[in-house]
Amino acid sequence: MKIGELARMSGVAASRIRFYEANGLLQPAQRQANGYREYAPETLTRLEIILRAQDTGFSLEEIRALLPPDQGDWPHDELLQALRRKVSEIALLEQRLAQNKRHLVALIKEMEASAAGEDCAGRAKRVLERMHQEARRAPTGERPARLAKKRA
Repeated sequence: MKIGELARMSGVAASRIRFYEANGLLQPAQRQANGYREYAPETLTRLEIILRAQDTGFSLEEIRALLPPDQGDWPHDELLQALRRKVSEIALLEQRLAQNKRHLVALIKEMEASAAGEDCAGRAKRVLERMHQEARRAPTGERPARLAKKRA
């Protein structure tokens, strides 16, 4: 099938298909005499795999490393290991996001509870200093990355 047909069937722009091909995610298309790309029918399946993998958080580099040249040759153990690793990465991200949310909610409450008449700059300075002090006391794994570092 030609690139336009593949783009239409997959919902992916032709430029993105060419990008995937240039970056080794899709097998190079055969060129017709007129220079048009001709893709094998299984390219659509491979393209769907790439898109779903990206949707679930895999980088293009990770996808490239996992995709076998032949779709019938999937390295089962490697794929399973990569999927488990990605689940662990997502769990860690969820923990970090929850921590960030807790810090922001606490910041909002602190800002809302500030003394009447205190200007925003003074309030922000006081709240940030308190957060910095808390970061110094927190175990290393719980510190927000920017606050955990010593200031020069």
